[in-house]
Amino acid sequence: MLVNSKEMLEKAKKEHYAVPHFNINDLEWTKYILEKCNEMNIPVILGVSDGAGKYMGGYDAIYGMVTGLIKDLNITIPVCLHVDHGCSETCKKAIDAGFTSVMIDASREELDENIRITKEIVEYAHPKGVTVEAEVGHIGGTEDNITSDIFYATLEECKKIYDETGIDSLAPALGSVHGFYKGEPNLNFERMDLINKELPIPLVLHGGSGIPDDKIKKAISCGISKINVNTELQVSWSKAVREFLNNDDKAYDPRKVIGSGEKAMKDTIEAKVKLFGTRI
Repeated sequence: MLVNSKEMLEKAKKEHYAVPHFNINDLEWTKYILEKCNEMNIPVILGVSDGAGKYMGGYDAIYGMVTGLIKDLNITIPVCLHVDHGCSETCKKAIDAGFTSVMIDASREELDENIRITKEIVEYAHPKGVTVEAEVGHIGGTEDNITSDIFYATLEECKKIYDETGIDSLAPALGSVHGFYKGEPNLNFERMDLINKELPIPLVLHGGSGIPDDKIKKAISCGISKINVNTELQVSWSKAVREFLNNDDKAYDPRKVIGSGEKAMKDTIEAKVKLFGTRI
């Protein structure tokens, strides 16, 4: 059964751990993530970017795939199906399809326009029991072929968007990037801690791939309750698949090719879950 993110993230905020948000890209990835998280008995958020949504056929198809896998694999952990960096149209389509959480990303707009768009989605989502995440500032790096520089969020911006929209969680841009980092990540932990103390809602860290373990732990201690990971799963999976194909140039069965990355991907998931301290 799908749930929204409210209870799992509020518990994480209270007990000082982080819930993993793993992006899904196809049926196999969804299956591997569900199986491993169910084995470890931890809640999980399945994130769907706009590009991945189109690749997998649309939000109705994704909802059917995820709910079907939960039933057929006998998944008993809390699972949240979430839109990652959605626009207004994307969020509404996903909500109508059965998604239980959305991230409305209007962070490239001026703050007042960001607030207006976010509030519109909150008013659309909340009556349907769907949670809403927003972003303030700009997360750096590239997501779905859109590249932006880091623009740090301020406490005043974070308080204003929370007070005026009623969002359930917030991703303040505080130095993280999508994809791998060029040099050492420069996270503003002091501001992160301040925002966490001033806002009652959970905070989200995007760009969790490539951040050193000590900085991940520091971020969690400063109030981060949800951490998004995608690139590290892609790298570990593709490395294992590449090795498989290099060792067997006659392999052609897509099930064996894709499946050759399963163990490496699940090992990465396990390492992240342990690092985050995730629990039911």
